[in-house]
Amino acid sequence: MSDPATLTDAFEAHRTHLRSVAYRMLGSLTEADDAVQETWIRVSRAGTADVENLGGWLTTVTARICLNALRSRRSRAEESFAEHLPEPIVDPADGSDPEHEALLADSVGLALLVVLERSRRRSA
Repeated sequence: MSDPATLTDAFEAHRTHLRSVAYRMLGSLTEADDAVQETWIRVSRAGTADVENLGGWLTTVTARICLNALRSRRSRAEESFAEHLPEPIVDPADGSDPEHEALLADSVGLALLVVLERSRRRSA
């Protein structure tokens, strides 16, 4: 894909998926958006003419960016992973999308973890 408009359209078609992958890896919507933005910067600079599966290539690039962010987070000891819970997803989608259903299930699981943690602290 050498045409910038075609590349932009193709990237936008995969943006929601890339954001979901990044969110699942990083647990933060802000960091997920940053990872997707970094993916766009890399894809816009790279030659994608030889890429046969753009969606798979973009997912791989996003995952590698997320892994680098996690390594960086660990080396700087930014957060305690024991206390870190991912941000809940609030999305107005109608729920017919399987990806949305999976994110909704993750959000419900997160809410349950918060409730269990609070009840554990109260009983201690």
